[in-house]
Amino acid sequence: MFSPSFCPKCGGADLGQQVPPGDTHERLMCRGCGYIHYVNPKIIAGCIIEQDGKYLLCQRAIPPRPGTWTLPAGFMESGETTEQAAVREVWEESGVRAEIVSPYSIFSVPKISEVYIIFRAIALEITGQYGPETLDCQFFAPEDIPWDKIYYPAIRQILERYIEERQAGVYGIYVGNDDSGKIHFIR
Repeated sequence: MFSPSFCPKCGGADLGQQVPPGDTHERLMCRGCGYIHYVNPKIIAGCIIEQDGKYLLCQRAIPPRPGTWTLPAGFMESGETTEQAAVREVWEESGVRAEIVSPYSIFSVPKISEVYIIFRAIALEITGQYGPETLDCQFFAPEDIPWDKIYYPAIRQILERYIEERQAGVYGIYVGNDDSGKIHFIR
């Protein structure tokens, strides 16, 4: 986690952890000008895209764990909605133009300060060309998914549940976290 050495507002070097007046959490503050450096969770947005009973996965080309598989997803940029971020990440990582159908899962990973927001989506166009963060991307039938090579436990859990629901024809909306290991149905 990045912590500045100098105050981004005044340039002073008098930064320290303290609870700002009226706050409940310790923050990195400049004792000179009072600037507060907030460190908030990163949002990862992505999609489950199913086509003809197969699911789109991308093989990572970059650390961590190049060669492993995941849903197309990535960090949200400033100025984007979660939906825009998810569709952009799908495009960048898989070359698939997608349209969001509905939200599907919100999964918190407090240990690394990340929140995953996964949507159900459909493919509008499949170009076969993907970005530099991807070694390969494929649609897999459930029995062909490389389950032992899915890097993120949350992604595996979300995809397994989605496939079960797809077979039943009923989808929920879920929240969960890696601290409890529990996922809760909220609809």
